[in-house]
Amino acid sequence: MNVTVLGGGSWGTTVASIVSARNDVTLWARDEACAEQIRTEHRNDKYLPGFQLPHDLHATADLEEAVGRAQVLIVGVPSHAFRSTLEAARSHVHPWIPVVSLTKGLEQGTAMRMTEVVKDVLPGHPAAALSGPNLAKEIMAGQAAASVIATEDLEVAAALQRVVQGGLFRVYTNHDVIGCEMGGALKNVIAIAAGMAEGLTTGDNTRSAVITRGLAELSRLGEAMGGEPATLSGLAGLGDLVATCMSPQSRNRYVGEQLGLGRTLGEVLDEMDMVAEGVKTARTTHELAERHGLELPICESVHGVVTEDTTVFDAYRGLLSHQAGHEAEPG
Repeated sequence: MNVTVLGGGSWGTTVASIVSARNDVTLWARDEACAEQIRTEHRNDKYLPGFQLPHDLHATADLEEAVGRAQVLIVGVPSHAFRSTLEAARSHVHPWIPVVSLTKGLEQGTAMRMTEVVKDVLPGHPAAALSGPNLAKEIMAGQAAASVIATEDLEVAAALQRVVQGGLFRVYTNHDVIGCEMGGALKNVIAIAAGMAEGLTTGDNTRSAVITRGLAELSRLGEAMGGEPATLSGLAGLGDLVATCMSPQSRNRYVGEQLGLGRTLGEVLDEMDMVAEGVKTARTTHELAERHGLELPICESVHGVVTEDTTVFDAYRGLLSHQAGHEAEPG
């Protein structure tokens, strides 16, 4: 298969490297210097320092060149650039080819999931999402990992499964696109909360409580949006949540940790090369919770911190003073 991956960040580059083992892959990077280094030196020092990339992985900064050859299009750009990138690529995309999203976020303003954006910009194309507990550097180091390819048509999912899995990267199929995408997006908000706990030097008990109650909130909103409980307790929900909340490699956890240490959000984001999707998703989660009439105390606390309506200390003090009821209830 001729496969094109849009996005030369850590995860886009990692997926391109996996897929290139059995397919002819072109990686599109917005930055020409990044594309040239991948193409000529087989490295991506900005996003994956220290890792050697496959020699047959082609990279370009020319969007028309990248998209025009694709039989499968994989999109790994941040959520804020997702729609504009597809719109720029639209005239070069061959009819009916599947489009796979790697992006774990929600579109600002519309609250649309990325596969919904695909269907809006590229109607008629099968839209799928690849999601799971997938830390790029661990996968590049050859460690085992699992993920989920989700699309409503399981025959399409099975075909894409054969394209994207390889080596120790195990991929399962799922029909529940909503659950997979909502799990992938919402876990970033909870990871900021877990990072805040780390920055405040709370113990493992506190962080465990944040993750567990965060899963309850993720599941509550995910199910209200149409996701299935089994998906939200699977790889794309619980699995991704645990990895993102616990790993020092997690961007969203890092943001929360730095906020917990007393730094401002602007200071933290200004020093980061990669996007922490949870910051924007916290705002959208607030809107969705209001729309569905849901109480999500942890998500609301993160929203208050990233909008600078409250401090990290006050957010945690508010959570601790929240009245606890039955475990199955909010709070």
